[in-house]
Amino acid sequence: MKRILMLTLLSTIFFSAYSQVDLKYQTPPQEIMELADTKQPPRVQMNEEGTYALLMYRNQYKSIEELSETELRLGGLRINPVTNIYSRTRYFNKIEILDVKNEKNTEIKNLPEKVRLSNFSWSPDQSKMAFTNTTHKGVELWVLDIKEALATKITEDNLNANVGIPYEWFRNGSALLVKTLPKDKKELIDKTISIPTGPTVSINEGQKAQNRTYQDLLKDKSDEFNFEQLARSDIYKVDLNGSKTLWKETAMYRQLSFSPDGNYILVTTIERPFSYIVPYYRFPQTTMIYDKQGKEVKKILEVPLIEELPKGFMAERKGMRDLNWRADKPATLYWAEVLDEGDPEIEVEYRDEIFELNAPFTAEKRSLLKTKNRFYQLNWGNDKIAIAIDFWWNNRNVKAYVFNPSDSKQEPKIIQDYNYQDRYNDPGTPQMVRNEYGKRVLLLEGSNMFLIGDGYSDEGIRPFIDEFNIETKESNRLWQADGKETLESIYAIKDIKEGKILTRIESKSRYPNYYFRNIKTGGVIPVTQFENPFKSLQGVHKEVIKYKRDDGLELSGTLYLPVEYEEGKKYPMVMWAYPEEFKDKSTAGQVTSSEHEFVYPWYGSPIFWVTRGYVVLDDASFPIVGEGEEEPNDSFIPQLVANGKAAIDAVDELGYIDRNKVAVGGHSYGAFMTANLLTHSNDYAAGIARSGAYNRTLTPFGFQSEERNYWEAPEIYYEMSPFMHADKMKTPLLLIHGAADNNSGTYTMQSERYFNALKGLGATVRLVLLPKESHGYVARESVLHTLWEQDQWLEKYVKNKELKK
Repeated sequence: MKRILMLTLLSTIFFSAYSQVDLKYQTPPQEIMELADTKQPPRVQMNEEGTYALLMYRNQYKSIEELSETELRLGGLRINPVTNIYSRTRYFNKIEILDVKNEKNTEIKNLPEKVRLSNFSWSPDQSKMAFTNTTHKGVELWVLDIKEALATKITEDNLNANVGIPYEWFRNGSALLVKTLPKDKKELIDKTISIPTGPTVSINEGQKAQNRTYQDLLKDKSDEFNFEQLARSDIYKVDLNGSKTLWKETAMYRQLSFSPDGNYILVTTIERPFSYIVPYYRFPQTTMIYDKQGKEVKKILEVPLIEELPKGFMAERKGMRDLNWRADKPATLYWAEVLDEGDPEIEVEYRDEIFELNAPFTAEKRSLLKTKNRFYQLNWGNDKIAIAIDFWWNNRNVKAYVFNPSDSKQEPKIIQDYNYQDRYNDPGTPQMVRNEYGKRVLLLEGSNMFLIGDGYSDEGIRPFIDEFNIETKESNRLWQADGKETLESIYAIKDIKEGKILTRIESKSRYPNYYFRNIKTGGVIPVTQFENPFKSLQGVHKEVIKYKRDDGLELSGTLYLPVEYEEGKKYPMVMWAYPEEFKDKSTAGQVTSSEHEFVYPWYGSPIFWVTRGYVVLDDASFPIVGEGEEEPNDSFIPQLVANGKAAIDAVDELGYIDRNKVAVGGHSYGAFMTANLLTHSNDYAAGIARSGAYNRTLTPFGFQSEERNYWEAPEIYYEMSPFMHADKMKTPLLLIHGAADNNSGTYTMQSERYFNALKGLGATVRLVLLPKESHGYVARESVLHTLWEQDQWLEKYVKNKELKK
């Protein structure tokens, strides 16, 4: 009998230590629940004139029931094949019109009681707003008259929203081009019951295809068939009364783009052959030019299947790319072409050349300029002034060129040349304004353009507006926020002559609201007056602290003290961070957070735990620096450990914490960071790692900011992988992962295999897989359970940690 009892006891211990836990969704403690489940103010979309704004309301989370709707994962897309829209769409369930001048909210007339709204788009004159409503069986198109606050349904629920936005406005706003499901759409193949006709075979004949580890790819002929059926559409012209005429026959349409004058339209279609190793946007594509009646004008571009590219983040394909319309001309196309074979390893004076072609598209292309780095974007002004921007990831360089589009003989002038990670010296972004075509062009006064900057500095964040003379390259600061008690962000210049701008003002206890500010008189007029929904955090102490790493590198973090902080008492701490790679120490140490930013407890934030008696250090600096020929990851582990130690030392010196009770956590690359810190440091009581990757050999062709492949730097991949050092793990680790993660590299398998390794080696570890969730978590049940899991872990292994005597 004794032996039987002993065996029963041992089996019970084994079961509790190693088996799965049968657990239903849990909710966190009341202090956290009050913050996590709060109804929040709407999003705001304001028209250019600043006279009307659309207020858009939605539930903070989806439900697990919504997340469990039918989903197919094909070619990098996630599709609901019943409703034919992106299956993870975050819908709005209520909209209102705000009359800004009269400060009046008006409910929309004629909408159904229950709606799921998405795909919002202003008409060219901004008198109307189009949007889609998803019913239980499909997607329908609606148009909202802004002044009348009247919504009208103009199609049945037969739109195809599987690939991109399913409609495009005609220039005069009287009709839209709409993608609808074709009448000959075939029934999809159910792979759970279909019988294979043969194996799936992939081949390669010597080409190098060093692609990232994409997810949701096509896997076989059944997937190919289903993808094609879901991508195929007819295109109809639909007027505002709902009358429709067939505009273009069935094809796999990806993108529709009208010329500014509305007389031509670029239509891009997806073609075969498909691929099993890259997403749909790298499948073959054809771009045609049609007139507005649908008559073919010219085939402008054919792009082959892109499975092979040169190595490196700055690699590009050959031929025309970034094809688009000039915003300042009726119907002129522009695009970029590589001058270095698309290979960043080839040394050339210029990387790209920009060309243009005017309607009717029969002449020879005309060169506009060449860029030293890889072309990024073009800001059009007028016939005499345009701004081209390029960048080069390897040295973090950005250049801005001013050039004369009408005279290609004039040499472009470089007016900005800077490191885009150097936030303190960022010159700002050119302000744009709508022109007669309804397109965005540079706001210009003679040779002056206007730059809006974030205003990062060692003293805080002070956004600014500069008047910049293109000829002399001289700046004149028109206005800058004082940044003493609030954080004021600039959203748009509404009238530069009058000095009227739209800003958003917030503080750590003042919910963000929109205001019209006059930078000449100093006057401020409120546009919105949203209440703070997080009252319990209003009195929380918040400050940005600065400290140094052992090598002298300046670091910072945002420190919060517990809600009922008692001076002199030592508290446990939660530190949350995300590593970032830099090429020089001067930019790595810059402060990019503000103590005046509103304390917003979104689902992934650690802020909740100030209500549970913890000090919180959020956004702790974790720079990884590699200067000159050295790459940041060459010394990833020692820098990571040094960053964490410096943060703990800094808060400990302030007298707030018991340094034996410090937890570290992070999401995605922050989860990878967390696992490495627990593996290579004894500074932590526990860790929380959400949706991370832990074995870098499973991402052999690069990850995060690492360009080198595994075979070029095997020691880096090995040393950086916490999976390879699982035998060193002695600190409790909570692993959380979405069971349907679609992020490149962070397969759910990463957490599963890491858990198995830690379990096999006797570590204290818990793995929580959230059904149906992707890389970020959206279901209410999942989010609340995640908060409960984290709280339970922190209470057991940090706050109530048993210290060794």
